[in-house]
Order: sequence, then structure tokens, then C-alpha cells
Amino acid sequence: MKQHIKIGTRKSKLAMVQTEMVVDAIKKANPDIEIELVPMTTMGDQILDKPLESFGGKGAFINEFEDAMLTGKIDIAVHSAKDMPINLPKGLSILAVSLREDLRDVLVTRKNCPLPPNGIVGTSSLRRQIQIEELYPVQVKNLRGNVGTRLLKLQNEEYDGIILAAAGLKRLNLQEDKEYDFEYLDEERFIPAAGQGIIAIEGRADAALQGVLQSFNNMESMYNLETEREVLKLLNAGCSEPIGVYSHIDKDKITLRVIYKYKDKVIRVKGTSGIEERLLLAKKLVNEILNLE
Repeated sequence: MKQHIKIGTRKSKLAMVQTEMVVDAIKKANPDIEIELVPMTTMGDQILDKPLESFGGKGAFINEFEDAMLTGKIDIAVHSAKDMPINLPKGLSILAVSLREDLRDVLVTRKNCPLPPNGIVGTSSLRRQIQIEELYPVQVKNLRGNVGTRLLKLQNEEYDGIILAAAGLKRLNLQEDKEYDFEYLDEERFIPAAGQGIIAIEGRADAALQGVLQSFNNMESMYNLETEREVLKLLNAGCSEPIGVYSHIDKDKITLRVIYKYKDKVIRVKGTSGIEERLLLAKKLVNEILNLE
């Protein structure tokens, strides 16, 4: 009897592209497996006129999938790792992650229309807000919706610029769109969200599923994600906290950078350790942050 896997995915174009990447990897390594896609709409997709933190934070994109996995309606769900809450329900875990795509943020403006002084930049992320305000004298205005919706609002001149993830632009083949100018923001200065650029597969802790997903899993990305999420966990940081976390692995060393805003103080810390001590490094930097508050 053929193994049958039901994969949950959001309905946005980017979510479907990312899910197809997972499907292709599974089918390439396991051609006899039957895969069924189960598109779902989340609360985060439905409510676009409010900041995420006002109605559930990151869980607004995840809760429906987790309920479906726990009740057996789907086997796994494909997420952008940066959208995942820190605490997962009992019985569920991150089974596999992708090779990390470009993790930078991108300031997108209309072609030949650079940001004017006090221009309006669209983002719903407090992390992006504090960092773009360090770079430019701008006003930040809330912006939610999928990539296409955000670009349309930019085209309609509701914003002078918007900030998007490079990974999403590249997966949608929009990084060379002639309608826009793209400023890629250096990840060491403009620190990304934890897990940015990584696709995560969440599912029940099932040995058979984990075996199927090994062809997709990238251990370096898993180390990065584990380290970055540890910082969020230790700071008890959810969707509403202005925090960026970025780790980089070079051979047997990992470098970790964190930006965190507490009240009116923006704190930046950095450290390096061996990969095996990555969680201790996360704890060390968090202790530095707490001592600087």
C-alpha cells in the first residue's frame, strides 16, 4: 500500500510555491508516495486591517494547521519559519527545514522614485520599523497582506516604500521586476527575523514522516533556526516584541547577532562560539541583553 501524505498550506501564491518545493523534494526521493495538498485559510489571512499582535500574534497563521494535524486531517504543514510561534503544541515539532534562501530584508520603492524625506514606509513589523528609522528619516505605516497586495499598494502610491523579505521576492521571481527599485539591506546591520528565509515543515513526531522528509532537511539551517528560536524563547519574545536574530555558520563556528528594543533603548549584541555550544551562546547573549535593560 502506497504511503499517503496530506500537506497543509496557506492559499497565497508564495505559500503554494514553497509547498511545491517541499512536494518536489519528497517526490524526487520517494516517487511512490501519494501527496495530497490541503489549502487552508488562517485567521491571519482573513484579518488584514489590524496588527498581528492585536489578535493572536504569529499563531494567527499557524493555529488552524496545528489543530488539523492533531486531529489527523493533515499530516504536515509547510510554514515560513519566521511565522512560527516559539511554543508548539504537545505532539508536534519541526520535522525538517529547507536550505536557507537569501535572508535579507529589502526596501522596495517605485522605479526611479527614491524615498523622500519623511516618506511613508509600509511594514507591520516592529523589528523592521526600528531599523528602517535608524537608516532613513521616514514615517512608518502599518502594512499587511500577501506580497502581491503589498506591491499593489506601493504602486497605488499609498506608500513611498515597503519592506519585504528577499526570500519571498526570489521565490516568486519578482526580484528583477522592472516596476520597482530594490535596496537589499545588509543582514549584519538590518538584522532579519529569526528563521527568515527558511521553510519549516511542522508535523506529528512520527518516525515514518521524519524519514520521508530527510531528503528535504538541511542541517545547517536547522542549527540556525534552533539557535535563533532559542533567543526568542529565552526572551519570551512573541510577535509584538521588536527583536531581530541572525546566525551565520562558518565551518565549526556560529556567529549570532541580536537586536532588541526595550522601552526606548535599542540593544545590539553579538557573539561567536562552536556549533556545539550554540544554545549556550544564545543564553549568553540574552543575559547580556537583560543586563543592559
